[in-house]
Amino acid sequence: MALCPRCRYLVEAQAIRCGHCGLILKAYGHPGIPLHRATGDTSLCLTCAYHADDSCTFPQRPLAQTCTIYQSVAAQGSVAPRQSPPSPWGFKQVWPWLGLLGVSVLIVWVVR
Repeated sequence: MALCPRCRYLVEAQAIRCGHCGLILKAYGHPGIPLHRATGDTSLCLTCAYHADDSCTFPQRPLAQTCTIYQSVAAQGSVAPRQSPPSPWGFKQVWPWLGLLGVSVLIVWVVR
């Protein structure tokens, strides 16, 4: 059982609408998609991890009052900065090939 965010009426956890005030509790009428709501006039984006790391693609961003993908920054702890994947041509990836090339040249020079 859960409480309706508007009227505080007790509703089933999978209820799509509040039976007392009619507030929509689940997104798209599907009991498996939770609909997160902002309290008051503040936006959900201010406390969302996706907004903090700039990976949110929600059309209502940054003023969303309801959201299906909301993840609280507080629940996640701290948001780590986004990092790009390592380049295949970085130093750590190239030096083994350079070492192999050097050994090959050395072998050819000694055998010659």
